Amino acid sequence: MSKILGKYSMGIGDRFGCQGVAQLRACFQALEHGVEVIPVWNKSNREHNTIGSEPASTRAAADTAVRAAGWSLPYFLDADHIQLANVERFIAPCDFFTLDVADAIGKPASTEDIRAFVARHPELEGDVAQIAGKYLLAIQRAGEIYHRVAQVKGEGTFITEVSMDETDAPQTPPELLIILAAIADEGIPAQTIAPKFTGRFNKGVDYVGDVEQFAREFNADLDVIAQAVARYDLPANLKLSVHSGSDKFSIYPAIREALQRTGAGLHLKTAGTTWLEEVIGLAEADGDGLALAKKIYAQALAHREELSAPYATVIDIDAAQLPSAETVNRWSATQFVEALRHDPANPAFNPSLRQLLHVGYKIAAGMGAYYLEVLAACEPFVSKNVTENLYTRHLQSIFIVA
Repeated sequence: MSKILGKYSMGIGDRFGCQGVAQLRACFQALEHGVEVIPVWNKSNREHNTIGSEPASTRAAADTAVRAAGWSLPYFLDADHIQLANVERFIAPCDFFTLDVADAIGKPASTEDIRAFVARHPELEGDVAQIAGKYLLAIQRAGEIYHRVAQVKGEGTFITEVSMDETDAPQTPPELLIILAAIADEGIPAQTIAPKFTGRFNKGVDYVGDVEQFAREFNADLDVIAQAVARYDLPANLKLSVHSGSDKFSIYPAIREALQRTGAGLHLKTAGTTWLEEVIGLAEADGDGLALAKKIYAQALAHREELSAPYATVIDIDAAQLPSAETVNRWSATQFVEALRHDPANPAFNPSLRQLLHVGYKIAAGMGAYYLEVLAACEPFVSKNVTENLYTRHLQSIFIVA
């Protein structure tokens, strides 16, 4: 039997593999309100390289958490933003593959392939050849990755997502329809598609852009997916995926309303927010935990440019808003938590500090066993924050009808 991703699912990245049970508690709380949200632990090749971990260790952490929590529903492990050059290390442990082909967008496919695509799809309207010229090669690349994984694991043994979000311009509805037609042509049974939306989806902070425009685009994309499923050989449960979806509080009402209107599903990726809740929990614990959180901030501040470089397109840090290490070192636990916790109504909240710490997990990784030891000692504070953040600010805001 082929693996099927449930109607609602959430990418719950866990940088250090310690918060699985706390994350599952949030999913259990959603179940108590009659909503099933499937957990998908996602970790990219970049994150593994930064931390020095392997996909197999993420699999072990997820499996251990599921057993400890007593989770009996499906769950998955996502090889996040995978390309052909780095897919091999993920094939054995993962059962969800996010095929990232954004780098190929705008690079033209062969003239013959474009002509063949246009000839196969007389039902498509608009400048089909021009749009196919922009996206066809990217979908062919996705096909190469998919078929490599299927060759090893077998058809139907994993979930496939196609990611088009890490590019400069959003896809229009006609473009998305052509992309989905090409995905069907390549024989990719995509269960989720991650388009690029207008606006900024910066890591760890709220959406920056026109909320009404986002709502129009989101609803239009839902309509396109429904058309594509009806027209082409695509899975009936194909749904939108919103990347860098954590903390985008201002667009959650629009997403919730659209899901209620259409009955559509959603995959929401929330990877980095769990790491930030770890740091909040450390600070809230005071003592050694607060001292460690301050040390992480000081080192992240000293290495800001190096840490920010890989995330330059998805962060906006105002260096002038970053307090000095000396200032932070004088903070109480409450001051540190209020600066970091994503509460836009709190005047102490500092989005630049939050984004810096979001990319600063490399500092914690460099501390090795010491970081994990203090984290374990502060577990009650950390797990409480992880669970409350995922449920109250994310699951409840999007999926739970008041």
